[in-house]
Amino acid sequence: MAKKTEKIKEKTGKAKNEEKSGSGEVKEITDAEFEPLLKENDAILVDFFAEWCMPCVMMVPVMDELAKDFAGRVVFAKMNVDENHNTPAKFKIMSIPTLLIFKKGELVQRFTGALSYDMLKEKIDSCL
Repeated sequence: MAKKTEKIKEKTGKAKNEEKSGSGEVKEITDAEFEPLLKENDAILVDFFAEWCMPCVMMVPVMDELAKDFAGRVVFAKMNVDENHNTPAKFKIMSIPTLLIFKKGELVQRFTGALSYDMLKEKIDSCL
């Protein structure tokens, strides 16, 4: 597991748990944190990922950049499907990365696979 974390840190400049929940950053969340986050925020994008998934790793810089661009308007979170099973099962996550956008607690957009900055930005804009 340490080697995987180091590889992610090399590619992203962050270790697995260095994300903060502050504005403009991507927060890694657990099953227990999902519902409270959904209730406390108007717009949320959740990325369901795994450390071993290369398309998921490719999404890290895209998510980081968009989190900065949408700071104060959208909360960006990610959930490791290998460590959390309840939330991915609830939303029938079968492939990763899968991204879900919630507005006022309701799922409004769902897509699977790595997306470019422009494609994901367009999808987020259409939900706001």
